[in-house]
Amino acid sequence: MKRRGTPEADLQRSVVQALRFALPRTASIHHCANEVTEAGPRGAKRQAILVGMGVHPGFADLMVLCDGRVLFLELKSLKGKLSPDQEAFRDVVLAQGHGWALVRSLDDALGALADHGFTSRVVQPDAMKGTVASSRRPAP
Repeated sequence: MKRRGTPEADLQRSVVQALRFALPRTASIHHCANEVTEAGPRGAKRQAILVGMGVHPGFADLMVLCDGRVLFLELKSLKGKLSPDQEAFRDVVLAQGHGWALVRSLDDALGALADHGFTSRVVQPDAMKGTVASSRRPAP
C-alpha cells in the first residue's frame, strides 16, 4: 500500500517484502524504530526514554542477519541525504567489518545482498549478463 508523502516508508515496505521473498527462511530482517515522531514535550520525553534504553541516533533502518552475516540498510528517497548521525553510524559499522548499504530503490537492496555475499533466490540482471555493475564491489 502506497501512501502519499512517505516515499521512504513506501520503499521500506517494498524492500522488506522483497527481502522476505529473496532470503532463506532462517534470515532475520529487523527494523528498529529509533525515533518518536510525536511533537512537543510528550514526544521529547518519550525520545529521551528510548535513548536511555539504548536507541542509537543514526541507526540504520533495517538490519539483516543471515548465515553469520550482518547487513545494515539505510533507506533514503532519491533526494534524501544522510544525517551526520547516520554517517557516523555507517563509519562505525564499516570499521567493524559489517556490511552497510544506502538503498534508494528495490534494485539497490537486492544488489546490496549480492554485494555482501548473501545467498538470495533473486537473480540480478547483471549476473545473467555475466557482468558486474561498476557501482558494485564483488562479494568476498
